[in-house]
Amino acid sequence: MFRFDIHKNDTRSNARTGVINTSHGVVNTPAFMPVGTQATVKALTPEELETIGVQIIITNAYHMYLRPGHELTRKLGGLHRFMNWKKPIATDSGGFQVLSLSKKRKISENGVLFQSHLDGSEHILSPEKSIEIQETLGADLMMCFDECPPFGSSYEYIDKSVDLTTRWAVRCKDAKSEGKGALFGIVQGGIYEDLRERSINDLVSCGFDGYSLGGLGIGEGPGNMYRIAGFCTSRLPLEKVRYLMGVGKPEDIVNSVALGVDLFDCVIPTRNARNGTLFTSTGKIVIKNAQYTEDDSPLDENCECYTCSNYSKAYLRHLYVCGEILVHRLLTLHNLCFYSTLMRKIRESIENGTFSQFKSEFQKEALSN
Repeated sequence: MFRFDIHKNDTRSNARTGVINTSHGVVNTPAFMPVGTQATVKALTPEELETIGVQIIITNAYHMYLRPGHELTRKLGGLHRFMNWKKPIATDSGGFQVLSLSKKRKISENGVLFQSHLDGSEHILSPEKSIEIQETLGADLMMCFDECPPFGSSYEYIDKSVDLTTRWAVRCKDAKSEGKGALFGIVQGGIYEDLRERSINDLVSCGFDGYSLGGLGIGEGPGNMYRIAGFCTSRLPLEKVRYLMGVGKPEDIVNSVALGVDLFDCVIPTRNARNGTLFTSTGKIVIKNAQYTEDDSPLDENCECYTCSNYSKAYLRHLYVCGEILVHRLLTLHNLCFYSTLMRKIRESIENGTFSQFKSEFQKEALSN
């Protein structure tokens, strides 16, 4: 059922619009995927996500494997029914979390032996196991199990890591069942163009439904991130989805769309909301600041979300400083609405042939704020 159709190419950049078709509906690209790590986008219901225009979410194989368990999720009707989300779901392979969250780990050709960050129990996550988990959950877009070297790793380490990731990707493809969702290969190689090129060539020769750019947004800085993202998108097949993993600052999204990226995910909008930082059309707002104590205006005069339509900055600040649970819901709703609106405007500008103007104006506003 998976298919990706390109609809419109921008004439002055590599930006494009397209449609991802899945068995749970379509995703108009470029698109942002809110993070629902543990089968929930924190603080919001699926119905609220739909209301603000969210098309697809991403959850995590590592977390769902440890709790409640992928088999239990299957018994309860699969991930879509379990969390009452009827639209497409992507899943990360768990590779990044195994390496970043586990108390102890050992990487081998077979996979990763790790200790759960929950209770210290030992587990082995292999390419085959990762695919089994993602298929059992019922994901529409699945990721190959990969190794994501930490920022600052030596060239020699990343060189070996790229080859290991490729071998694991081959095993993931061999393990994938027919008709069980799309499988994306993950391009690694750090900030080194020759390693990225080798990773791309090896993965493309295997043939995947889409390609993810991993190992970016982890400390290399915007310049290196854009350089490597542009290098990769210029060499990946034009007809395939390109997904920049874990990158989600608004300015990074706009600039990366110009490089030809189709999909994004990040915890920034939801995590920032819980920490009291809001994105608006006139810049960021830190709602705990005293300047909003008597401010009767909405967070954003140009936003039509439920929060902006009904509540003032003064009330939201009051909730935040009091530690009221409601504030997390209201602020998260606003931030994700801001992201959905941003992606819609990006798509519309590409379709209308005005993306370069949109990008220029967006950058000017970002600099002024």
